[in-house]
Amino acid sequence: MLIIPVKDGENIDRALKRFKRKFDRTKTMKQLRERKQFTKPSVLKRQQLLKARYVQRLRTDEEKG
Repeated sequence: MLIIPVKDGENIDRALKRFKRKFDRTKTMKQLRERKQFTKPSVLKRQQLLKARYVQRLRTDEEKG
């Protein structure tokens, strides 16, 4: 449960913005979406490998110039 203390005289929009930022940092929505459907461990590993290759290719292309 997230608790956002609202200070005296603080704008409600600012408090809401703090809540949204804190909510995003906890990655709650990401976990909920992942739990909607089961992904096999082999598929998950393959996705991680593809992402690692993609990131590595981006970094080497950036180094080359």
